[in-house]
Amino acid sequence: MIRFPLTIRQALTLDFVATGATALLALTGAGFTAGLTELPEPLLRGAGMVLVPFLALVAAMAAKPKRGGVVAVIALNIAWVIASIVTLAFFVSPNALGYAFVIVQALAVGVFAELQILALRNAPDPAYA
Repeated sequence: MIRFPLTIRQALTLDFVATGATALLALTGAGFTAGLTELPEPLLRGAGMVLVPFLALVAAMAAKPKRGGVVAVIALNIAWVIASIVTLAFFVSPNALGYAFVIVQALAVGVFAELQILALRNAPDPAYA
């Protein structure tokens, strides 16, 4: 059997770093990003605020993984991807850069969810994670 190269802690840590950077950008650079992408500034700032409690969950699970908590992180990542697509389809009309911005971050979040799923499946002891 081929082992997945990342542990669940490593997969969660990658998610934490990328999500932290995204939250920081959304909270401090919403006006600038809105100007470039034609996405609503309140949407960007609100997304950053939503990410703060999510970061706390990801950090807690990276420090001491519990299967239920890791599954919650995965579910929330999948929900983010779906919300991003729905937002683009029905609620905003950004420019091309705005579409690319949302699509690329949704793809990245989807990749984190997949990394976490694979790491969880390959955890040496499923009870710990």
